[in-house]
Amino acid sequence: MPQSTLVRARVLELLGAPLSSAALDELLFASKAEVEAQTDAEWTLSVTPDRLDLLSEGGLALHLQGATERELGLPLPSDVSAPESRAEFHVEASVGPLRPQIAGALLHAPAHGALDAGLLAESIRFQEIVHATIGRDRRAASLGLYPVERFAFPVRYSMEPLASLRFVPLDGIDETGGVEFYRDHPMAARYGTYGRSGDRCLALVDSSGAVLSLPPVLNSRGAGEARVGDRTLLLESTGTEERAVRESLGLMLVPFVARGWSVSPVPVVGPGDLRTDGRRAVTPHSVDLRSSLVHAVWGAPVPGPEVERRLARARLGFRPHSGGWHVDAPPWRPDLVAPVDAAEDVVLAAGVRAEDGRLPASLTRGRRRPEIVLRRRVATWLLGLGFAQPNSPLLVSERVVTRVGDPSPLHLRNPVSAEFAYVRDRLLLSQLEILERNTRHGYPQRFAEVGPVVRRSTEAEAGGETRYHAGAIIAADAAGFADAAALVDYVLRVLDVGSVREPAEVAATIPGRAARVRVAGEPVAELGEVHPRILAEIGVPVPVAWAEVDLTALWPLLTRSEAH
Repeated sequence: MPQSTLVRARVLELLGAPLSSAALDELLFASKAEVEAQTDAEWTLSVTPDRLDLLSEGGLALHLQGATERELGLPLPSDVSAPESRAEFHVEASVGPLRPQIAGALLHAPAHGALDAGLLAESIRFQEIVHATIGRDRRAASLGLYPVERFAFPVRYSMEPLASLRFVPLDGIDETGGVEFYRDHPMAARYGTYGRSGDRCLALVDSSGAVLSLPPVLNSRGAGEARVGDRTLLLESTGTEERAVRESLGLMLVPFVARGWSVSPVPVVGPGDLRTDGRRAVTPHSVDLRSSLVHAVWGAPVPGPEVERRLARARLGFRPHSGGWHVDAPPWRPDLVAPVDAAEDVVLAAGVRAEDGRLPASLTRGRRRPEIVLRRRVATWLLGLGFAQPNSPLLVSERVVTRVGDPSPLHLRNPVSAEFAYVRDRLLLSQLEILERNTRHGYPQRFAEVGPVVRRSTEAEAGGETRYHAGAIIAADAAGFADAAALVDYVLRVLDVGSVREPAEVAATIPGRAARVRVAGEPVAELGEVHPRILAEIGVPVPVAWAEVDLTALWPLLTRSEAH
């Protein structure tokens, strides 16, 4: 879970009242945040990924204001300040192939305030949290903060030749060129591939030619450095995905809005006739909440005034209509996208407690389903046969799928990394990765697991259905086809099931040394010897036998035989 350490005094300053450690635990128990550690000066919080706003002092204070009813309703006024006349982003077509999305907002200090050291530190810390989560380590989105007093609008967003750029990096004192920066700077080594193509890189440049930043790598000094005392700031986000850019920008508003800063959007002028006013990223968004849904989620009717009180405690706005409410959420609440999300906040605002649970009015309290009992029995048998039982993840690497050469595993559309790019359709894929990680240990090695896989299915809504397999793998000098066949025969014999074994061509196995097992004409198992080519690639020096039983396919055949 995402985690951050917050300055206690800054939260209490905004809350306007003292708050004991016990009271904080009590208030956060009904939220999506949890206190991990605390001292007299700091609180360390962890949150669920959908409530990142609670990881800033401002966001936590807004939440606590509602929970204690010191402040209620939507914190951000609906009439967002009008943008300054020349405050625009001019986006060139050259950025399209690399990082096409941009959004921005102007932040205006309250009448008797300015950027102080505490708010600057909070914004920088929270910015890195957003980078690591929604921004996917700056790949999908990154943020920048700039002093409006030290540059001139409009700001051009374009791909610039490295050789033409001269600027002082934010962490430096001497001017450098773009070529030298991308060659020598550690931030360029880490993030440069997201903002560079060949001899050109992304740049934000003001109307006088001053470099604000090289997204998503680093700001410049001067035009790109927010300092204590600044009263007007430009907050921008660039990225590959419009949703990630908008949500990142909205989240970064919360430290400032909590301290009375006003917000105005920055229009975007793009190639051709493209022009947006930028308001979507900084204004509240709405979902329609029906009273019937609140009743269904809560489990009992909730009077309309009580629903409205809870929405106000959750720092949400509302507009009643026949049958429910239009619920308004601030930009830093991207998790509110559907009516059930608003209903969930109504439930949480009531203060859910562990003692609220009830047992159903029944003499029985439930039991494991027979299919689950079967899986546990098979797992116990395999343990009794001397197999170690790892707990491997459902996702497998692109590397192992390529080695096996089987196109059937489902590929994730937007994987976090190549190590978790596919959903396994056989336990064999995970077991090969286990063998590869354990080559430093001696042989024989025997692994077995009962776990889920996902098989392609045209009938399933998501294109795949979850099934449960029992799979075993034996890596030993004398391991062979007979070991795998004996293992499948043992499992089916204990279940008192007759079967037929037939030769088959199975991916990752030696041709002629693999088989498929059928029960009542239905395929329920595959087995064979793993191909030497694969063993050589993963560094296993001994033969490997493999067997895998589809318990999901076997279960209805077992119940059918019992019925007869």
